[in-house]
Amino acid sequence: MASGRTAGRLSLKEQRYDRQLRLWGDHGQEALESAHVCVITATATGTEILKNLVLPGIGSFTIIDGNPVTGEDVGNSFFLQRSNIGQNRAQCATELLQELNNDVCGNFVEENPDKLLDNDPSFFCRFNVVIATQLPESTLLRLADVLWNYNIPLLICRTYGLIGYMRIVIKEHPVIESHPDNALDDLRLDNPFPELREHIQSYDLEHMEKKEHSHIPWIVIVSQYLEKWCNENNGQIPKNYKEKEAFREMIRQGILKNENGILEDEENFEEAIKNVNTAVIATKVPSCIEDIFSDDHCINLSQQTPSFWILARAVKEFVSKEGQGNLPVRGTIPDMIADSSKFISLQNIYRDKAKKDAEAVSNYAAKLLQSVGKAPESISQKELKLLLRCRCLSEEYGLNTSNKDEITSHMDNPDSEMVLYLMLRAVDRFFKHNGRYPGVYNYQVEDDIGKLKSCLNSFLQEYGLPVTVKDDYVHEFCRYGAAEPHTIAAFLGGAAAQEVVKIVTRQFVIFNNTYIYNGMSQTSATFKL
Repeated sequence: MASGRTAGRLSLKEQRYDRQLRLWGDHGQEALESAHVCVITATATGTEILKNLVLPGIGSFTIIDGNPVTGEDVGNSFFLQRSNIGQNRAQCATELLQELNNDVCGNFVEENPDKLLDNDPSFFCRFNVVIATQLPESTLLRLADVLWNYNIPLLICRTYGLIGYMRIVIKEHPVIESHPDNALDDLRLDNPFPELREHIQSYDLEHMEKKEHSHIPWIVIVSQYLEKWCNENNGQIPKNYKEKEAFREMIRQGILKNENGILEDEENFEEAIKNVNTAVIATKVPSCIEDIFSDDHCINLSQQTPSFWILARAVKEFVSKEGQGNLPVRGTIPDMIADSSKFISLQNIYRDKAKKDAEAVSNYAAKLLQSVGKAPESISQKELKLLLRCRCLSEEYGLNTSNKDEITSHMDNPDSEMVLYLMLRAVDRFFKHNGRYPGVYNYQVEDDIGKLKSCLNSFLQEYGLPVTVKDDYVHEFCRYGAAEPHTIAAFLGGAAAQEVVKIVTRQFVIFNNTYIYNGMSQTSATFKL
């Protein structure tokens, strides 16, 4: 994609995609434009997902659906028309979706997904992501196993009455740019690296002129007072509320006073006091990173080991040797009230340290690559920030599931979104026994209530879940009749497309691994099942 400007003006592509380019950059847009996604079944949910991928410029899409368009389809989908009734649903939806963006290539396959799985499971290898909508449990499990073995990400989406459900099934997903807006700054004030300690000690707070005193970066202020605190408290940093409040008061005492004994207006000191909670923390390796370091993939390297694990091992080597138990410095500091020259000097201390640490990691990576017979330059300098793993679907659905604690821990609240997950599992069991979903025929609703309750109870008993679901939910799910309201499908379509963009661009962090939206209460929750 051309990212330059012509004659001082934005290109047509930059004009069209300006806002999203600000989010994921031209390299993210290039990844999006080179991606090929597959959507199974062109239901309202499926077409809404595709709408939100076609508009931002997904490279190409393929819809798999062997069903004809029905009157119900026309009633809840903007991408099917009355004149389409009786025609293939995949073809009709593809034609209308392509009208949204001429840059996108649309394809369709008039086939039942079960037949494709029977005759040509490798068909799914050509896609970057597969999105399955409104599929029965038996088909989902088969599809999930095939994609898991091929290492193709699967996003399961389902609209059921006023409930939206998503499940990501992916072995490993490295995130190159996580955009951690809410991440704590990596300041190392409890254990400054030598260059930072030397820089901080170059300031003499007690003998500094008033003008200079009020322009010191707050990081320097907190660090100097933290050293004083530790000297008075056996080397321990303030940890609880009482200690941190006392530490704030220590900093407050450092604010200059005028000739009348009134505190001067020193915003940098107020900023230091405000940042005590987030700045005064123990520097340590997060448990999620420790899990990666102890993983077999990180310990036992080979020529087939993916780049991520080589880099993870390189970081591990750095931590145990040069890092003295700490990760490489991130190299960024927050904006703050300070003299520009003082701020830039401090910023450069962190940047130079981050660059030095990155070079050390790169050297470790080069040695590791050589040790497994790979060229040292075979891994780019891009730093991978995060590795996400999800459990495979068959493991979640198996009788020996290990997510019972996760389920029961949320059932203290009888109206938790976890109840909706249990109900969806129950309606799948109902479908398996009856060949249809409960309540699809009005005259059978009363009978279906009893049948669905029986399916729910047998599911809970079979999985050893000591929980109770209110009868109101059983009645509600029968009343839904497996309907797919467009309002819920549209909401889910936006949320699902967002996750696909994250997977394709490897930017931002995808949810792990189950998301449920409750349209009755306008609430949602994410569970790791």
